Amino acid sequence: MNESPRQVGRRLMRLGILLFLLGLLTGLAVPGLGNPRMGLSSHLEGLMNGMLLVILGLLWHRLRLSPGLSRLTFWSALYGTYANWATTLAAAALNAGATLMPMSALGRRGTPLQENLLVFGLVSLSVSILVCSGVVLWGLRGEEAG
Repeated sequence: MNESPRQVGRRLMRLGILLFLLGLLTGLAVPGLGNPRMGLSSHLEGLMNGMLLVILGLLWHRLRLSPGLSRLTFWSALYGTYANWATTLAAAALNAGATLMPMSALGRRGTPLQENLLVFGLVSLSVSILVCSGVVLWGLRGEEAG
């Protein structure tokens, strides 16, 4: 990433608005999904995670991070937010997700392969968002120079 912090922030904001739009479109699709309750979860994940990316983009230039940590944070933010929306949407479309999302899945369980893929998505996106959040918190430490 050879972009300036402001350029990266702007890219995060654009990607956040795109995810917000995907969340809105998911809301329109909710009645047609195998599990509308899980579809509602996906709709909300798209909206909330889109806003998270916009907020991250707005504060990106304030982070005090090395180039390596900056890349890690950028990509973990993107993976975690988009995977959150996509994993819950896949669960809604597959009528699955009871393994780790019992309240939204309403007891609906997919094939073992489907459930394992959803578990992988949920666990990996959770780790990704935790890493991103921790590094952002650390990157906001101390006084801003200049």
